[in-house]
Amino acid sequence: MEHIQSNDLVALLVDFPGQGIKRGEVGTVLEVFAANEHHPGGYLVEFLDEATGEWKEVDVTETSQLIKLRLKQKAA
Repeated sequence: MEHIQSNDLVALLVDFPGQGIKRGEVGTVLEVFAANEHHPGGYLVEFLDEATGEWKEVDVTETSQLIKLRLKQKAA
């Protein structure tokens, strides 16, 4: 699996019903957190709610909950 970094485009592999975000939604990684005694580590990911136009930030603690997306480059 490719390492996820800040500004990467990712998709959720699970629902986050408490935040109203569903599996398959695409977001941008704002910050990557290393695990320490106060936090399990993970990612702060921002998603756009297309219905309301509001941005939602979600703390994703497991890499297995995300998949990194790559844009396919067109041949010249």
